[in-house]
Formats: sequence, structure tokens, C-alpha cells
Amino acid sequence: MRVSNRHPHVAVLGGGLQGCCIALALAERGARVTLYDRNDALMTQAAVVNEGRMHLGYIYAADASLATARMMIRGGLAFAPFIERHVGLSPDRLAASRPTTYVVHRDSQRPVDELAGYLAAVHALVRDAAGGRKDAYFGVELAAAPRRWSAAERDKLFDGSLALAAFDTPEIAIDPFILGQAVPERVKATPGIETRLQHTVSAVEDHAAALRVVSEGPEGPARDSYDHVVNALWDGRLRIDGTRGRQPSRPWIHRFKYGVRFRVASGSSLPTVAIMLGPFGDLVTYGQGIVYLNWYPTCLDGISHAVTPPEWPRIPPEERRAEVVAGTLHAMAEIILPLRDLDATTLPDCTVQGGVIVAWGHTDIDDPASELHRRYEIGVTSSGRYHSVDPGKLTMTPYFAGVCADRIVAP
Repeated sequence: MRVSNRHPHVAVLGGGLQGCCIALALAERGARVTLYDRNDALMTQAAVVNEGRMHLGYIYAADASLATARMMIRGGLAFAPFIERHVGLSPDRLAASRPTTYVVHRDSQRPVDELAGYLAAVHALVRDAAGGRKDAYFGVELAAAPRRWSAAERDKLFDGSLALAAFDTPEIAIDPFILGQAVPERVKATPGIETRLQHTVSAVEDHAAALRVVSEGPEGPARDSYDHVVNALWDGRLRIDGTRGRQPSRPWIHRFKYGVRFRVASGSSLPTVAIMLGPFGDLVTYGQGIVYLNWYPTCLDGISHAVTPPEWPRIPPEERRAEVVAGTLHAMAEIILPLRDLDATTLPDCTVQGGVIVAWGHTDIDDPASELHRRYEIGVTSSGRYHSVDPGKLTMTPYFAGVCADRIVAP
């Protein structure tokens, strides 16, 4: 239901990137927004502890329909324009990584030739969607198709016994820490947005012609009525949907994964690499010498199929932290040769933080048939004045913010 003849008061539940983007889009259109978050600051969870990959669909080769790729392309091309318009960050201020080299692991769930064909098919979709616009994707040139490296090129950077092939792609990542600083500042500076931090929402109820948000905050219980409510929670979204009588019709999975972040000397030659296809890892080299590293089997810390997952420790205890750093660096250095020059005990400014990954599916990504390899059944679901948003990936958050705002206030 759209409201275009007045200024609605909208509650947005969840102060992660999705909730903040929705709040900014609504405020620009004249809505009053109250933004709830259980933490004492905005954007402290999953959105700022992952690799920040701006997906164009290249990693989703298990979805032969290309539906996931089409979805990710939509989000990838919408991201930078939204952030520049609503947050004031131009693409050159996002510390974009070097373009991603996709490496096919020896134990990949798909053979090299099949993956080569998939990458080419996805790139054709990317090129068509961009329409030749130079600014379509963070100012990155999108014309050239993924190029397979020669064996000699590959062996200079990767262990050829583990890396069967390598392909250039234009896909980049952005430093999520920059978003984590800039977005809350813009929210705070926007007059139409009120933030309610340290408020845990327990239910959304019908109240006359409005919806009432039930929460617990520093001053005790509260019940406040709104014209619309947007559920942009991450790991708490299903629980609040349940208070509206909306139960999931399919299996879901919560995974908690750590990532390692450190600094390297200026001018370092570390590449940006994604290893496919299966439970492998990522190396991302941003601007200013910041590096993100993960190896899935080492960094995965828990799996839950509960509606509300456990409170996993965002920062691990020291023993687990050392295990994550050493195990991740060792596993990735077996594949990526320049990492062998690094010492896990002396990585400068090294931090380990974790976040929850929420997705439809029952089995983990080591299962080739897992629904985790398909991420297109996501987005905004509306029932009257209640809207629930499943972004699926960081890449999609600005795009779905626009979709959600369209349903509440006509553009």
C-alpha cells in the first residue's frame, strides 16, 4: 500500500545497512522515520565485518538458471548511485578493492570449462545491464569479458596443484568500515529520522488503523503506533515476522563466520581473489593497504536453524582468535603464493570479528545442491502496512531500500 498524499510515520526495525538505507530513502521523500536498534550504535553487526563484495553474480555458478546472477547485477549496479545520493559518498571514497580474480579450486563443485562458460554468460548479462555506462559500477570498466590466465601467469601467483584456473573479472569489493562510519553519521544528520538505540523489539501488533511496535528500552517497555512498519532486522527478522502470523514456508539457516582484517605495507602486490566453487575463501585488498581474509572451514563458528540464533561472540576469545588467524592464513597461503611471506603472529593491526549470515536453505555450502548457492528468492514482502525485507547479500541493500520506499511513499 502506498501513501502519497501525506507524510507517513514509519518505524524501521534494525539499524544495519538495510535499515539505515530504508530510513534515508524514506526521509528524503518526506516520511517521518523512527529507527530501532538493540545495540548502542548503528551498523555494528554483519554489514561491517564481511568482505564488502559488490556481487555481480560470478560466484553463483551452481545456479545454472542465472536467476541469482540477474538479481546480484541489479543490486551491484544500484549500490554506488544510492550511496552517493543518500550518504554523500562518491565511489572513489569507498576504498574499492582491486578487481577480483576468480580461482577454480582443485575440489571445485563444478569443472573448469563449465565455470568458464558460466562466467562468460554472467558477464554478457552484466554488460547488457550496464548499457555501456562508464559510471554503472563504481567507475569500473565492464566491457572486457572474463579472461582466463595462461598456466604461466597462474603459476606466478597461485599454486597450480590447487588452483586449476584463474579468471579476471571486473567485480570489486568496498571497505565496509567506511560505510560503517559514514552511514550512521548521515542518519544522525537527517532531520526526519529519530533513532531509538538500545531498544529490543519483541512484536508488531495491530492497533486501530495503525501498527504498534512493542519494545523494551532503557526507560522500560514501550508501545508506539506507526502508519507503516518495516522489518529490516537481520538475524531477528523471522521472529518478528512470526508475531504477525507469518511463518517461513521453507528451511532457513543462520551461520556465524569470522573474518580476518589486517594492514600491509603501501604498494603491496596482494591481489583480490575469490576461490570457487564451494567452501573455500576470499582475499580482498582494499585501498590504503587494508586486507580482508577468510577461509570458510576455519572461520565458520556455528550453524543454527532456530528462529532466533544464539548470541555468538562477535569478537572471539584469544585462543579462538589465534586459531582463526593462523588457520586462515595457512590455508589461503597454500593457494595464493604471496601470502606465504606473511607471519600470522605479526600481522599489523590484525583484528578478527564475526557476523551472522542469514539465508534460505537447510544444508551448508559444501553441499552442491544447497539452496545457499541460489540467492534470488529475496526482497521486500508486504502485507498491508507491514513490510519485511530480506536483502540476501550486502550488495542488494540499497536496491531493496528503493523498492521498500516505493511501496510506502510514491516517488
